[in-house]
Amino acid sequence: MSNSKAAIDNGLTSLDSVAEKPSAWSDFMALIKIGIVNSNLITTFTGLWLALHFTGQSFLNNLDVIFFTVAGSSLIIAGSCAINNYVDRDIDHLMDRTKARPTVTGKILPLKVLGLGIILIGLGTLFLFFTTVTATVIGLLGVFSYVVLYTLWSKRQLVSNTIIGSFSGAVPPLIGWAAVDANLDIIAWLLFALMFIWQPPHFYALAMRRVNEYRAAGIPMLPVVKGFKATKRSILLWVAALLPLPFFLHELGIPFLILATALNIGWLALGIYGYKIKDDIKWAKLMFVYSIQYLTIIFVAMVVVTLI
Repeated sequence: MSNSKAAIDNGLTSLDSVAEKPSAWSDFMALIKIGIVNSNLITTFTGLWLALHFTGQSFLNNLDVIFFTVAGSSLIIAGSCAINNYVDRDIDHLMDRTKARPTVTGKILPLKVLGLGIILIGLGTLFLFFTTVTATVIGLLGVFSYVVLYTLWSKRQLVSNTIIGSFSGAVPPLIGWAAVDANLDIIAWLLFALMFIWQPPHFYALAMRRVNEYRAAGIPMLPVVKGFKATKRSILLWVAALLPLPFFLHELGIPFLILATALNIGWLALGIYGYKIKDDIKWAKLMFVYSIQYLTIIFVAMVVVTLI
């Protein structure tokens, strides 16, 4: 009988161990904001790919550079996000989308989160150093912009926090390009501009959907401070600013120009539709979803058109 009980206890312990592993992994993914890491990985790789393409270098002959760039950029972004979670643990419990983070639930001690962030940034910087000094410096500027200028300073004090935060979000394609070609081409800066301009309408749409949560947390997002009308107008202006960019990327060919222009016009048309629809939250959700699809399609297309 005792042997049977022991076997059952061992079995339950094994099940608990199996259950804890996925939980620990999901907590880690939440800490580093894996969604942000993955989306930035796409833009980093596109910058790297285009640098190889326009400098006439072989992809297979640069697998080491590709590895260090992808790993390094992912690590510094993950580390920056972990530090962001560490800093924001006092307000994350006020918002539905962040209240389940392990820094809020207490699953992971704050100092461990801070330590993890510093270690990841350190490893990422080391990896980038194996590419070019320029890529390393740009990566560190991105970390400084996100952690200091956005998280520690502007996020809780300025209505322009989203614009300031857009600098760090626009850095990944520059890292990718600089890892291959330290002499940043105009195309690299156009990728930076595209990412910079894309972010305000994306995050303003999110802020409209979560306006009550941001208000409760005391974060001065645009819709909290100036209301939906001003936010919708700002979104339209930022989306309109994307319209000329594809014409400066003419080296990617006519098919890309047509696709990118169609995506821009589609986004602008959806934005104008916001003045006709009465449900602002529904419109904000449509704009948010469109922005995600837009980013994925346009950066993947940049790679595809170079293969045709």
